[in-house]
Amino acid sequence: MVRRTRFDDSDCPVARSVDAIGDWWSLLIVRDAFDGSRRFGEFQRSLGVAKNILTARLRALVAGGVLASVPASDGSAYREYVLTPKGKALFPVIVALRQWGEQNFFAPGEPHSQMVDHRQGHGLRALEVRSADGRRLNPDDITVHKVSTQ
Repeated sequence: MVRRTRFDDSDCPVARSVDAIGDWWSLLIVRDAFDGSRRFGEFQRSLGVAKNILTARLRALVAGGVLASVPASDGSAYREYVLTPKGKALFPVIVALRQWGEQNFFAPGEPHSQMVDHRQGHGLRALEVRSADGRRLNPDDITVHKVSTQ
């Protein structure tokens, strides 16, 4: 088996993030958790993933602090997986991936899922990257600086 390259000690935040949740199964588990899945069987039915792969990804997400394994809310002997604050902080990432996918991988009029504001009943406005003073930014407007520890 090929060993996966680790990025958990990289000085790049993107690399560390990909190290924590970068494989497609982990991102889809997080998506399903936002959509209300909590139990192993719910994730397995939704994703159609092999049980050993799902077990490994759930363990990694729990170990990384993205999900927590808690007693079942119905008092049964089962465990449930809930998003932690770190996991909930992935919300804009999931929204951005959904919106990017809607823009780039669906033909006009092709059916797909959509996130809807349950209070208003409308789809979400496209995410935008803004400067500290509120200006909309695009890739040409930014540079990356290394943060020194002093």
